[in-house]
Amino acid sequence: MAISTVTHLNFTGNARQALEFYRSVFGGQLMIGTYGDGGVPQDSPDSERVTFAPVAADSPNADLVGFGMVVAENGFRIAAYDVFDATGDRLAGSDGPGRADGLVHTESLFVLLNGDTVEEVREFWTRLAEGGRIIQSLAPTPWGAPYGMVTDRFGVTWIVGTNPG
Repeated sequence: MAISTVTHLNFTGNARQALEFYRSVFGGQLMIGTYGDGGVPQDSPDSERVTFAPVAADSPNADLVGFGMVVAENGFRIAAYDVFDATGDRLAGSDGPGRADGLVHTESLFVLLNGDTVEEVREFWTRLAEGGRIIQSLAPTPWGAPYGMVTDRFGVTWIVGTNPG
C-alpha cells in the first residue's frame, strides 16, 4: 500500500491564476472545475453523501475554481480552489478571515519542495521567486543540504531543498 499527500491551497478569487502560475513553473496538466460547472458544497442531512447547490451561469462566482489541480510528469501535484463561506453565498475572507463552519483558509503553512539535486530544484526556485519575495536564499546549510525559502506572488511560502541522504 502506498499513501501520498497533495498540498491543497485555498484562495479568495485567484485560484485559477495561481494554478496557471504553478503550471508555468512545474509544467504538467492543469485541470479546473468551476462552481458554475459543479455547484457549491452544502451541508446535507444525509451524511452518506454531499449535496451541491447550483451556481447560476450569470453569477460572478460561476467562473471561480471549485476544484483545480496541476499534475506534472516529474511527480509534482498541487490542488487549489476559491473558498466560499459555509452558506456558499460569498467568498470566504471577503469580509474577514475564516469560514462560518470553522475552516480557516488563512492558516499559515509552508509547501516543502525537495529534489534530488540543487540543479533539479534551482529552476523551480527561480520561477517561484519571480514577483515574490526571497526569505532565505537557496544555499548550502551547516547540516549540508541546500535549503531556501521563498514566498511566491500569491503569498504561498515554499521551502525548497534537496532530499536527505
